[in-house]
Amino acid sequence: MASLPVQILVLLVAYLIGSVSFGVVVSRLMGLADPHSYGSGNPGATNVLRTGNKKAALFTLLGDVGKGVVAVLLAKWLAPSLGLSPLLVMLVGLAAFIGHLYPVFHGFKGGKGVATAGGVLLAMNPLHGLAVLATWLAVAFVTRYSSLAAIVAALMAPIYWQLFYGIDARALVVLLIAALLIWRHRENINRLLTGKESKIGGGRKAAPKVKYPPPRVGGH
Repeated sequence: MASLPVQILVLLVAYLIGSVSFGVVVSRLMGLADPHSYGSGNPGATNVLRTGNKKAALFTLLGDVGKGVVAVLLAKWLAPSLGLSPLLVMLVGLAAFIGHLYPVFHGFKGGKGVATAGGVLLAMNPLHGLAVLATWLAVAFVTRYSSLAAIVAALMAPIYWQLFYGIDARALVVLLIAALLIWRHRENINRLLTGKESKIGGGRKAAPKVKYPPPRVGGH
């Protein structure tokens, strides 16, 4: 069993991994507008897609999924040598997810967490993660509402875990991830109820033409 300082360190590293906002990083590298300045104001792939740059949106998606996968797989790899329990490995995934929601590197202004949660769940248990992913894809394909797909997938995630593995401490971690994801979509829920939610590829408050970071004017 890992000592308390080791456990805290592992969770902190996972949080820092999750705190890398790829929407911001990719936009900066590709000279696009700050994703906080348009659309939903969230640095996720769906919002970055509003720039019209599909490559940037894809790189954002892969980065946000990847950091969830990397955090959990790294914890699994280190588990035997550090004495990390299966529950702590899942808490590592939760820490990475919280890092994405509230990133220390970006003023605690993170995304909704869909991609990172997907990466975390896939790395925790591929069967469970694929079931959640299939739910998101099905709802998104039928309705074209990314937010609705995320909400339904989050609602189903704890149910799938219970069906596959029963109720245990790890199920509570899945439940907490699902609850946080739904909480982050509370504004989307209101827009869905009022018919004001934009669909995938929609142009609600589209990206400005000004590049990020803004060009400096003058030499002084």
